[in-house]
Amino acid sequence: MRKEVVELHGAVFLFGFAGLFGKIISLPTMMIVLGRVVFAAIFLFLVMIYRKEGFKVPKRDLLYLPVLGLLLAVHWSLFFYSIQLSTVAIGLITYSTFPIFTAVLEPWIFKEKIRKMNVVLPIITFIGILFIVPNLNVQNNVTQGVIWGTLSGLTFSFLTIINRKYVQEYSSVTLAFYQDSFAAIFLLPILFLFDVSPSFSDIAYVVLLGIVFTGLAHTLFISSLSRVNARTASIIASLEPLYGIILAFVFLNEVPAIHTAIGGAIVLATSFYATLNLTKFK
Repeated sequence: MRKEVVELHGAVFLFGFAGLFGKIISLPTMMIVLGRVVFAAIFLFLVMIYRKEGFKVPKRDLLYLPVLGLLLAVHWSLFFYSIQLSTVAIGLITYSTFPIFTAVLEPWIFKEKIRKMNVVLPIITFIGILFIVPNLNVQNNVTQGVIWGTLSGLTFSFLTIINRKYVQEYSSVTLAFYQDSFAAIFLLPILFLFDVSPSFSDIAYVVLLGIVFTGLAHTLFISSLSRVNARTASIIASLEPLYGIILAFVFLNEVPAIHTAIGGAIVLATSFYATLNLTKFK
């Protein structure tokens, strides 16, 4: 197997661990995200220094980078909140709806041709989500987890679209650094909102999440993209929910319910198809 493909699988495998931290860290979700982006930004800063990458960005992007940072902060907060309310599997599956949202939104934003899949895939995905929802009572934690996880997918879709439309003139490492940095700035005020005393294990887990399972994973992912085409990268990246669900079973003994497995299979299949077609038609 080629080195870059191994790197890509390694990155996606590391990303798959991220969901577990929503269960094992006993902190509010936004504090988890704050720690994640702070340590990821520090790691990426050191990577940029090592690679001698520039920190300058086009002036026109100075407006969009804070927006991307805010979207990233909201996306990860919703993602971890979904997992805390429900399960790692539900958080990962519902977040994985983002290619569907992208398939629907991109033609409108970029004035591209609307294809049949832009209409059919959301309907199929909605059916899959209905399988996952245990009942329509919004007071149910699992139902809330599905809602917040799906919103996490929507915010990540906006993040992806803005990246494509406005930010194309510098490296992905630089982009990730600025996104994490601005996300940290937006989340800093929460330190005055929560009166918590994190345990040593919570701090250690947050550091691991930020450095290894975010910063290092992102660096490996970006490194592999220079030698792997977008189609292959998308196929491998779509394995993240599968890796995450397996890891949750191994480390947390979480076993998805039958209706979650059925709905998840529908959602992931449509997301996989949308991902292939998004890369194919660009």
